[in-house]
Amino acid sequence: MLRRSYSILLILALTVLLVLSACGQTKTTSTATDASANTAEQTTDSASAAEPATTDEGETVTYQSDAGEVEVPKTPQRVIDLTAFTTGYFVALDVPVVGALSGAMGNKYIRDQLISEGTTDLGEQPTAEQLVSLKPDLIIAYKGTEGLDQLSQIAPVVQIQYGKLNYKDLMLELGKLTNREDAAKAWVTNWEAQISEWKPKVEAAVGDRTVSILNPYAKGLYVFGHNYGRGGEILYGEFGLKAPTKAQAEAIDSGTGFASISMEVLPEYAGDIIFTSPWSGDTSDAEVVYSNTLWENLPAVKEGHVFQLDNTSDTYNDPITLEGQLKFITDSLLSVKWTL
Repeated sequence: MLRRSYSILLILALTVLLVLSACGQTKTTSTATDASANTAEQTTDSASAAEPATTDEGETVTYQSDAGEVEVPKTPQRVIDLTAFTTGYFVALDVPVVGALSGAMGNKYIRDQLISEGTTDLGEQPTAEQLVSLKPDLIIAYKGTEGLDQLSQIAPVVQIQYGKLNYKDLMLELGKLTNREDAAKAWVTNWEAQISEWKPKVEAAVGDRTVSILNPYAKGLYVFGHNYGRGGEILYGEFGLKAPTKAQAEAIDSGTGFASISMEVLPEYAGDIIFTSPWSGDTSDAEVVYSNTLWENLPAVKEGHVFQLDNTSDTYNDPITLEGQLKFITDSLLSVKWTL
């Protein structure tokens, strides 16, 4: 649901590009002078395109990715991220991102930084021409993405398995990958200090009351837990707040991070406080849920304890997004007034 897998069109486009490239290299000219000039020109262009834009004089290191060892630039300078969900990590680490998917480009928490550094919006299904033209020295993709063999002919590809690491460990791992381990450790330390500051205040404000994360979608509602963005990492992971019993069992204790429920059982999954947004994965009208009497009669709705998430940005759980969510969540929780 959250991973992006590219169609066979990408493979075909890359294959065609490579064939055309090979044909171009075998083309001869009619005179010795033209041949000499073309050879020199091709050599210059090839060196420019193949030369990784790294510091440390092009030094490379062997990195253990989730799909095996990869030779990568020691300090990458032109990263293309084809995952969307890790782009914010590179922004937090001040790693130059030359290309990112539209989802990441539209994330309000990192959008301005990406635009200011000239990151190219690759859409949702990048073309081979786009990737080659950006001259990346490193490409990030989810493990199992189609066309990886072809991608590796453009630049080293590091595959990431979605959800394998929590956000702190992933931050440290990407710091290692990009030769920015100190920056990654510094972020984790600073983040934990912020949580230590806010957690006692939140605990005092919320007490034993429950919190839900609910997304209406075409077939009912998604109930989210501790590891699928939307603030779950903060609400349940960092602050340790309670979910309703069934939500706790199905979306958190199960390890899946989410559960799908029908409208009829909504009251059993709705907490004293609700964070919600329409589901961005389909075109259903969330008002079908929000205007339903079952929703309107929830205690959290009646008491004004419902807080609207941004369905284009709060789905992410990278460091920059989490910092933005932390402010929204703490402001929301501390604003709740309980009826005595």
